[in-house]
Amino acid sequence: MPVFQSKRFRPSSANSTVAVRYRNALLRHPFALFGLPFIATMVLGSFFLTPATALRYERHDMKVRQLTEDERLGIGKDKRRIDMKEEYYKLAAKDLDNWEQKRVKRLPGEHDGVL
Repeated sequence: MPVFQSKRFRPSSANSTVAVRYRNALLRHPFALFGLPFIATMVLGSFFLTPATALRYERHDMKVRQLTEDERLGIGKDKRRIDMKEEYYKLAAKDLDNWEQKRVKRLPGEHDGVL
């Protein structure tokens, strides 16, 4: 029985293609021909995508903005302004001596607070 060669048969015309030359060079210099372009793509991609992500967050910040003190309290242009003297006189006009204590209904299982 004849022994087969360990090398594959490749015709001479296949050695001249770009793919074959790249594959042979890749076996000799794997980092230079595969690793370095991959890392360069990742680094350059991050630099090119930074403005896109910044634009995304700027649009989000325009939607969600800091509220002013008046907006937080719910006082708008259609609301009346609060005058402290007016509020004082409203409370003074009420009869604060006649009031009745009302007990708040407790939740089931809640302690009364009386020991």
